[in-house]
Amino acid sequence: MSDPAESFIDRAPLTRFHLKLTAFSAGGPLLDGYIVTIIGLALVTLGPALDLDATETGLAAASALVGILAGGVVFGRLTDRIGRKVMYIGNLIALSALSILSAFVVEPWQLVALRFALGVMIGADYPIASSMLAEFVPSRYRGRLLGALFAAFGVGAALAAGVGWALSAFGPDAWRWMLASPAVIGVVTLVLRLNAPESPRWLLSRGRRAEAEQVVHKIWGPDAQVDELHEPVVTPATLMTRLSIRRIAYVSAFFIAHVIPLFAIYSFGPTLLHDLGIGTESQYLPELLIALLFVVGSVPGLWLVDRIGRIPLLVSTFAIMALTFGFIAVVPGAPPSLLFAALALYAVASGASNFIEIIVPNELFPTSVRATATGIVVAISRVGAAISTFFLPAFLTGFGIGAVMWFLAAVNVFGLLATLLLGEETNGRPLGGLSRSQRLPSHSAVGGVK
Repeated sequence: MSDPAESFIDRAPLTRFHLKLTAFSAGGPLLDGYIVTIIGLALVTLGPALDLDATETGLAAASALVGILAGGVVFGRLTDRIGRKVMYIGNLIALSALSILSAFVVEPWQLVALRFALGVMIGADYPIASSMLAEFVPSRYRGRLLGALFAAFGVGAALAAGVGWALSAFGPDAWRWMLASPAVIGVVTLVLRLNAPESPRWLLSRGRRAEAEQVVHKIWGPDAQVDELHEPVVTPATLMTRLSIRRIAYVSAFFIAHVIPLFAIYSFGPTLLHDLGIGTESQYLPELLIALLFVVGSVPGLWLVDRIGRIPLLVSTFAIMALTFGFIAVVPGAPPSLLFAALALYAVASGASNFIEIIVPNELFPTSVRATATGIVVAISRVGAAISTFFLPAFLTGFGIGAVMWFLAAVNVFGLLATLLLGEETNGRPLGGLSRSQRLPSHSAVGGVK
């Protein structure tokens, strides 16, 4: 028996339109992975060029994460107010311009300011692209297609590692080319997104029925009934209910547990690998291999996420990652090949599950606050990531690589426990059904979307 909350979107087959929209939406997360990773490679020549100390190095890496925090909160709400498509395009223009400007910095504060601004635009794209895609795809494919967005983070990171290695041939000024290079991806993604339609769910939530009907008939045909997409309209005050707070806490907790070690590896990969005795001959090749393994891990993860569910995949991979970092902490002096194998296992396990953090918030919250809620959890996750990234250089200097590995193991144990205690399975449930199950106050009861 079909779920009464299912709409024609859930009953429809997967089409070329869905695949194209997924590819276009993935440009933002791909840029995120690229920008986060390229700074670690650029610092090899950037540090000496601007004479960065440990604090300035931490700020250069962490400023983008702080910007993601701000961008998620501000632009998530803005996306729910003015629409998916406007923001879907506008933030890429800003990303490309800021990347080019980064190549011309001459002072550390300029680098930090531009990295922060880049982070704001990256933070904006998470709720924009993921909300847009979630509102178009059938529920039985939603995990894989939304997961592919975050898997694109790994592709971007691997691409940055390869490009950074190639651009290192430019010598002392290689960092300028590295910091400007994201603009190429931004412009290409911008061109691809120009013809994307507005979300009919969002149009309905704003009372624009005729426009929603036009989009629905164009994509799903004249027999599709737009009223099947109707959801009660709620305000951001809804996110302060007990159930919503629990859901925000759940997603934020496992999101934080994923991104702290992820950004540690990406932002300071060459330094961490060197301290483990890995990559003493080349600072770029091991980083490239690790980045590629994140992508490799996403393949079985995307295959499993709609089959076994979100929570089983999270629990199993958190356990593997905690054990991996614990092993390195116990034997940091093991042969480099063994330590690299352990980091490779972490990368595969992380790649197999880290995309879930972009799936679940889009499934748990209704259309009228979906981007707002996604922006909030992205912002919360980046608080922990920004703090840990800022302090990591000093922590590594003061306490050594073993202490860093124990910390990363503990972070994964935290993610495991949070998932077991707070987790809510969303696999295969229609967006409308999830929204209605919350028993949230309706538009008439709360006063409308501001």
